[in-house]
Amino acid sequence: MFSLFPALVSGSVADRSALRFGDRSLTYAELAASAGALAARLDGAGRVALWATPTLETAVGAVAALLAGVPAVPLNPRSGETELGHIVGDSAPSLVLAAPGDTLPAALGALERIDVEVTTETAAEEGAEAGVEAEEGTEVVVGVTAAVRDPASPALVVYTSGTTGPPKGAVIPRRAIAATLDALADAWQWTGDDVLVHGLPLFHVHGLIIGVLGPLRRGGSVRHLGRFSAEGVARELDAGATMLFGVPTMYHRLAEALGEDPGLAEALRGARLLVSGSAALPLHDHERIRAATGRGVVERYGMTETLMNTSVRADGEVRPGTVGVPLPGVGLRLVEEDGTRIAWYEADGTPAGAYDGESVGEIQVRGPNLFTGYLNRPDATAAAYSADGWFRTGDMAVLDPDGSVRIVGRKATDLIKSGGYKIGAGEIENALLEHPGVREAAVAGEPDADLGELVAAWIVPLDLQAPPSAGELADHVALRLAPHKRPRTVRFLEALPRNDMGKILKRELPRD
Repeated sequence: MFSLFPALVSGSVADRSALRFGDRSLTYAELAASAGALAARLDGAGRVALWATPTLETAVGAVAALLAGVPAVPLNPRSGETELGHIVGDSAPSLVLAAPGDTLPAALGALERIDVEVTTETAAEEGAEAGVEAEEGTEVVVGVTAAVRDPASPALVVYTSGTTGPPKGAVIPRRAIAATLDALADAWQWTGDDVLVHGLPLFHVHGLIIGVLGPLRRGGSVRHLGRFSAEGVARELDAGATMLFGVPTMYHRLAEALGEDPGLAEALRGARLLVSGSAALPLHDHERIRAATGRGVVERYGMTETLMNTSVRADGEVRPGTVGVPLPGVGLRLVEEDGTRIAWYEADGTPAGAYDGESVGEIQVRGPNLFTGYLNRPDATAAAYSADGWFRTGDMAVLDPDGSVRIVGRKATDLIKSGGYKIGAGEIENALLEHPGVREAAVAGEPDADLGELVAAWIVPLDLQAPPSAGELADHVALRLAPHKRPRTVRFLEALPRNDMGKILKRELPRD
């Protein structure tokens, strides 16, 4: 029988803490009661919008929709009216789930609203009162029945960031969620004994699927900070949490706080696993955290359409700049623009081809972790796949000699063709971040009549009043990488433009 939440179905850990947001928490039995009651109201509702605030109600709403077999559309509460209007018009939800008291924007005003009620009664008590019995074709969720769903049926519609146009709705099937979470359990040795702490938003893959549904699938616990802080991380790790999920911005703040807070270093040292994703973690933050705690930060690689593709394993070597190897069940290859295969993994997981750390190609993947398509966009779905059925990620990478994937940038913005060379912006950014005078760095190509494109860098220096010179930075890169990879243009900024997940918005970098 296919179930996303076997622990919730069986009631085997009914008294264990499932979710905690701030000082509010639910056991598995209480979660079953709250989500089960809401699931009964959602039966046959079609798609439902989920006002995804960092609250207990969002987690309960997501679980309820999954129990009911109703696709949920998580909405970013910080989105503007135009973007929300596009998402609502495109996904056509029948109603919106929100926490009681939340004020919803005008773009959602025409939708029926259901407030997510959280109860501390157990589902067994409620089921006994209602006389609920399991029927053929259902699975019992501690006294509440929920239809057994086809693994291929839609679970979530998650909208992409819309960097190349209006956001597209990636339809995530139930089997992709199960496949990714089970593959991560293998890579990270993730069990029901783990307690995860994170402070990520809940409208995307990392925060909602990996950070909330992941612990629930294992029968473990999640503690959400509501708002990220170094103090909150230390408190939860000291109180027994074993894993931390974050994005580079969060780990940068932790690295900054380590020098002033010995207790934070001790708390991080006690964690079983520190995981960073959504963007590359800068080398100097890796090094500062390792120096203070003796612990490396594990990086993984995924995207909305594919969930997770690769990860450094919990029992593997943490090497800054790499995102590990393909997860179980995921096929991965690097491909030239003309479709020529550069490097790939054999069926047994061994690397083949040009895994030399230099040959750059686009990452293409296939496996049970993939989405089923873009909602209402068959054209975009078709364009996203190669002729032989591999998903084109648009990310450029090399395979290092040990088989690890090292991402060097996005095909659209980070592959620089200069003087006959193909250069990945990411490796130049990493080299610049090794300079002691650089706090942040972004690299992109700019048109050049002679070279085709030249390497341009945007630098946030450690000392704005005394930044390193452009020549010093160019020489630094040339010595570490190669002369043709040195920046020809350097601009200094007070801060780099970033989105909510900490990714650099290169199209917003000043070009004057």
